[in-house]
Amino acid sequence: GFVGDERSTALVCATLPVWIVVAKVNGLYDRDHTRLRHQTVDELSGIFHAVTISAALTLVALALVPGTGLSLQEALLLWGVAFAATFLLRGLARRAWRALVAPERGLVVGSGELATALARKLELERGHHVRLAGRLAIPGGVEAADGPLHALEDGIAAGRYERVILALEDLDEATVARVVGAGRAAGVKVSVAPPLRATLGTAVQLNHLAELPLIEFRTWDPSRSTMALKRAVDVAGAAVALTLTAPLLLAALAAIRIESPGSPLFRQRRAGRYGVPFTMLKLRTMVADAEARLGDVVDVDGLAEPVFKLAADPRVTRVGRLLRRLSLDELPQLVNVLRGDMSLVGPRPEEVWLTRRYSPAEAVRLSVRPGITGPMQVHGRGELTLEERVAVEREYIENYSLRKDLDILLRTGPAVLAGQGAY
Repeated sequence: GFVGDERSTALVCATLPVWIVVAKVNGLYDRDHTRLRHQTVDELSGIFHAVTISAALTLVALALVPGTGLSLQEALLLWGVAFAATFLLRGLARRAWRALVAPERGLVVGSGELATALARKLELERGHHVRLAGRLAIPGGVEAADGPLHALEDGIAAGRYERVILALEDLDEATVARVVGAGRAAGVKVSVAPPLRATLGTAVQLNHLAELPLIEFRTWDPSRSTMALKRAVDVAGAAVALTLTAPLLLAALAAIRIESPGSPLFRQRRAGRYGVPFTMLKLRTMVADAEARLGDVVDVDGLAEPVFKLAADPRVTRVGRLLRRLSLDELPQLVNVLRGDMSLVGPRPEEVWLTRRYSPAEAVRLSVRPGITGPMQVHGRGELTLEERVAVEREYIENYSLRKDLDILLRTGPAVLAGQGAY
C-alpha cells in the first residue's frame, strides 16, 4: 500500500470522510462564497490545521484497530503528501472552477476617490472572481439618497447583481442597513469599503466585545525573535535558491555577454534600510552605457513623483527583455541577501537619488530591509503608481508576519508567469 500494509492503507482510505468533515469545520469549503478576494495561499493555515487534525485522528483509528499501524516515517509521509496534495488540488480545482463559471456580476456604489480606488484594485488584483457591471452614485444621507437607494434595492431584488460593494465617502448606518437588508433578502453578497482610510490605516484588526465591534490598532513593532527568524529564513532560503539556480544563472551570464559587450553583471548603488546605500547586484538587461543615456529617455528634473519605470525602455536588450519578463535579472541579489543588504521579501530597493525626493509618507518604505520580491511584485508590479506602491508596502510593514512573507513568496511565481506590469 501507499503507507503500511494493505489493511492499514484500506483503513486510511476509510477515514477520508473524516478528513472532509474536518476541512469543512475549518471553513475550507465556505470562504470562496463570502470573501471578495480569496486565493489558495490564503488557506495555508486552515489546510495545515485540517490536515494535522485529520492525520492525528487517522493515527488514532489505526492504533485502535488490531493489526494496523504506521511507523513514524510513514506517518510523516502521510502528513506531507496529504498537505501538498490538498494545497495543489485545491488550487487546481479553484482555477478550473473560475475558468468554467462566469464571474460574479458586481456593482460599485459610490462616485468619489474611494470608489475609483476600489475599481482600480479589482482591475489590478488577482484572486477575485468579480466582473463589474457598473457603478452607481449615491448622495450622502438617507433622505438625499432615497431615490438612488430605491433603484439599488430594485436592482438587487431583480437579480441584476450578485455582489454589491459600498464605497461611499459619506457612509451612514441607515444606508448600510438598507443595502444589507436588500442583499440578505435576495441572497446578494454585500461588501463595504470603510471611508476612513487615512484614520484606519492598514494596521488594524476588527474584534468584538459582545456585539460591539472594536477596531484595534497595531502600534508595536515585530518582536526580536520574529526578525531573527526572518533573517535565518533569508540566509537559508538564499543559499538553497542560489545553489539550485546556479546553472540558470551561468547560462544567463553567457547569453548577456554574447549579445552585447560589457560585464554581464550590473552593479548599482541602491537605498537600503534607513536609506543607507549598498551595492545591489543584477544581471545586466540594458546596453553597457545605459546610465549615461538616462537623460535621453527621461527628464529627471521633470519627474512628477520620485519613481521611474518605462514600459518600453529603448536601452533594454533582447536578452534583457526576456530576463525582465521572467524576473531572472534579480537572481544575483541572492548574494545581497546573504550579505545582509537585502531580504527575500520586502519593498523593492530604489535608486538613492530617487529616495532623496521622498516625502515622509513615502520614506516609510525605507524602514525595513529591501527585498528581492515584495508587495509590489504581487499587487501589480510596474502597473502601480507610486501612491499605490507605497500603500501596499505600508500595509506589509505595518502588519508584518512570517506568514505574510510566505504568502508573498508563494504568489510571486504566478505573478511572474502572468507577466502583468513586467517592464
